[in-house]
Amino acid sequence: MAEHRLKAVTALGGTEPRIDSFDVLTISENAEMALASLACRNGRQAEFLKQGKKLLGCDLPEAGAIAGKGVVKAIWIGPDQWFVEAPFETHEDIARHLAAAFSGTASVTEQTDAWVRFDIEGPATGSVFERLCALDVGRMASGSAARTAIEHLGCFVLCREAGIRYTVLGPRSGAASLHHALMTAARSVL
Repeated sequence: MAEHRLKAVTALGGTEPRIDSFDVLTISENAEMALASLACRNGRQAEFLKQGKKLLGCDLPEAGAIAGKGVVKAIWIGPDQWFVEAPFETHEDIARHLAAAFSGTASVTEQTDAWVRFDIEGPATGSVFERLCALDVGRMASGSAARTAIEHLGCFVLCREAGIRYTVLGPRSGAASLHHALMTAARSVL
């Protein structure tokens, strides 16, 4: 039997996540988070919400918000639908963990390898986003989330710390295009 020598690569094709630093801005590919989608099953909402509160330590977030008191965070993505993120190191099997936690009240799908995550940090983030999309990140509060298009790709922008730290989730298949758009906008600002 042949021995396989498989090696994990990031969405941008590297063996390590890419980090691009400018004087007042950093764009980091983040391959350290596990991601799964969570959808409430029809007729199971009361039990589903109870399980969500138990998992997160708080209620599941409403429209346009992120919630979670520990390392596990939920991001509202649509009516009765959320992304759930957690550190990959401790939650590599996030979908299985969620399926067990919601015990039949939710449909869960592994999403870790379907999305790319870029963390953007620094005082110039607002100016960068002005060039990227129609979303006014200056109006986003910490802990909020919004869907927008960046470089013709459907993306989520998460406000981690208003005016300073944001996350962009985009389709992994468009990782290079999304990274190029982020870098082009950053260079035009800086």
